[in-house]
Amino acid sequence: MLEKLKLEVYEANMALSRSGLVFGTFGNVSGIDRESGLVVIKPSGIEYSALRPEDMVVTDLNGNVVEGKYRPSSDTKTHVKIYSDMPSVGGICHTHSMYATSFAQSGRGISAYGTTHADYFDGEIPCTRRLTPKEIAGEYEYNTGAVIVETFKDRDPDSMRAVLVNSHGPFTWGKNAGESVQNSVYLEFVAQMALNTELLRSACATCVPMQNKLLRRHFDRKHGKNKYYGQG
Repeated sequence: MLEKLKLEVYEANMALSRSGLVFGTFGNVSGIDRESGLVVIKPSGIEYSALRPEDMVVTDLNGNVVEGKYRPSSDTKTHVKIYSDMPSVGGICHTHSMYATSFAQSGRGISAYGTTHADYFDGEIPCTRRLTPKEIAGEYEYNTGAVIVETFKDRDPDSMRAVLVNSHGPFTWGKNAGESVQNSVYLEFVAQMALNTELLRSACATCVPMQNKLLRRHFDRKHGKNKYYGQG
């Protein structure tokens, strides 16, 4: 079942492992087959080096296992909530990467300080609110997805393909599993630069977010209606 998608999700998880963004068994990547409404995701707690394409787990959009010998990632219900409410998303990546997670643990979004940020993210990368004690005690993973969806109530997930979950870590997405991993790499890079920028503030009174016009120009030339970056 969904052998092509299983291979794609497996390869994305391997790319995530090679990226240096994960430690131990932290992190997971998933992909969705929109036609069937089924999700393929990494199994829970299995070392990346031991994974095989056939180990990927198939679930429905309620997180119920449809096929697979292992339990799916403990974050499965977060993934399926995002897929359910963001129909343009085709793949999701979750990490506990050092710099993006540092912002998440601080409960802060990542400001757009320069053009590198604007090449990939349309403005500040948002951080969710804290989960309530009731949300934590209840359907925790589902509620994590719900607070992400809530954060994007007035945002376009196709222009901002990343979020920081307060006190937890980053989730990124894309049109497929591989693209979601690439967006995690971009996120970590701009998070590190943002932190370095803020550390210099004591010696630099001009460290303010970039001009909106400059952000628009850099983001839109890659992603806008009349984009002209690359070879078409």
